[in-house]
Amino acid sequence: MTAKPRIAVIVGSTRPTRFADAPAQWMLKQVQARGDLEAELVDLRDHPLPLFDEMASNRWMPSQSPEAVRWQQTLARFDGFVFVVAEYNHSITGVLKNALDQAYKEWERKPFTAIGYGGVGAARAVEHLRGIGIELQMVSTRSAVHIGGADFMAIYPPVGGTQTIADIESHLLPSATAALDELAWWAKATMAARALEA
Repeated sequence: MTAKPRIAVIVGSTRPTRFADAPAQWMLKQVQARGDLEAELVDLRDHPLPLFDEMASNRWMPSQSPEAVRWQQTLARFDGFVFVVAEYNHSITGVLKNALDQAYKEWERKPFTAIGYGGVGAARAVEHLRGIGIELQMVSTRSAVHIGGADFMAIYPPVGGTQTIADIESHLLPSATAALDELAWWAKATMAARALEA
């Protein structure tokens, strides 16, 4: 198999004041720097999904919402995902949970990893994301990137942070490399397995 896995870096926050753009752009750059993956940014702001109110998941019947169908078509182009995760009250954002719920077939049997940010690096939110991903028949990497503690405070402007991710990059690169190595391995493995079913 010669095709490179196509990876979507999904920005999981839509607030006007979100911080997500900085880690999203940094992680996109890390994926694009590799020779074994292709990457594209997918912003939930570009997908104004209604709250999930379908009769059932699209695993069981087609979605009626045109925005949900457009979202599913977007996801179907990719072989794996990097979620950019903010932590809201020990979990993922509502808009990310809704986006996960609006598809099923397009997630299943594909791998994902995450870059989380916040006081504890969004560790609790990433754990919740992993549980949701398993229910969607996705494969989670063991490794993820967590921007937390002093690193987060140094780069988060609302608490007086004046540095950029480039200033703390050396702290993040080992986990980013591990996460993306695992993502690439699982993406190739699941692509091969899905091809056998086609």
